[in-house]
Amino acid sequence: MKQIIWLLGLFIFSATAQSKVITQEVKYQQGGTNLVGFIAYDDAIKGKRPGILVVHEWWGHNDYARDRARQLAEMGYVAFSLDMYGDGKTADHPKDAGRFAGQVKNNMDTAEARFNAARQQLVASPYTDSNKLAAIGYCFGGGIVLEMARRGSDKRGCKFSWQFRY
Repeated sequence: MKQIIWLLGLFIFSATAQSKVITQEVKYQQGGTNLVGFIAYDDAIKGKRPGILVVHEWWGHNDYARDRARQLAEMGYVAFSLDMYGDGKTADHPKDAGRFAGQVKNNMDTAEARFNAARQQLVASPYTDSNKLAAIGYCFGGGIVLEMARRGSDKRGCKFSWQFRY
């Protein structure tokens, strides 16, 4: 029995040892605004795989959104955590977070343009299957994803699946 457990452990270790999630900060622009995204994928997976946009909470493009992208990469997706505020801004106080989120919500055309700019970054990855795209968002990000679905953000021929989380 010990040999079976040892062999099983060795198999699991070797399978995870071959898998390596690659992460990279991605600087991109939309309408003169500098944006800072984050892409994550498992380099052990061969070929193209589904892509997922991750829209951050009202706190901004912080470690939480990046960790979610890493987790999705571990599950076999290419994940792109996008920046809705610009310059990778984050907030530490609810007053600032509310102000940042309000600026985006008061200009949904700019929000859509930033969302689509991030989508272009995701699709540009050689690992992303552009026919299999999804978007998820957390709190503020869930509202953005919902609004993008309402606006028909997949109108350029990509089929999106949507997940909202509040």
